[in-house]
Amino acid sequence: MKVHTTNYENTFIEVADDCPASGGEIPPMKGEAKTVAGIQYEMIARNPYKFTSDDVLFKVFAERKDLTESELEEARKQFFSKGQACMRCSPLTKRYGWGVHNDQDGKIALYACDSPEYQNFTEQSELKTVKAMKSSR
Repeated sequence: MKVHTTNYENTFIEVADDCPASGGEIPPMKGEAKTVAGIQYEMIARNPYKFTSDDVLFKVFAERKDLTESELEEARKQFFSKGQACMRCSPLTKRYGWGVHNDQDGKIALYACDSPEYQNFTEQSELKTVKAMKSSR
């Protein structure tokens, strides 16, 4: 079975051109339920450079499907047996104003689009930069 990945290395994902946020915003809860953006934000913001994009995206999938510990390994194989949308499609980069830095090992951290660190990443010539996907409006 072919394994697909969403991981980038030495890459900075800038916010989408049509992102409405002027700075990094913490995604709101939707009633009692955690949103995709909320789960992603919590996981990455609390653990910078601990997880890869694949780790984060699968965690969201597993949490939303309420998978048990014993189901995780097989579910992850199935999940990545086909292509998945990467962090360029994340609501964090499209709506909430967060850039995503992917280090040399593919581990990720968030940077608010109005921060000096964000600006620094966009100016590094040795770092690949890509834009988040625009919203389809």
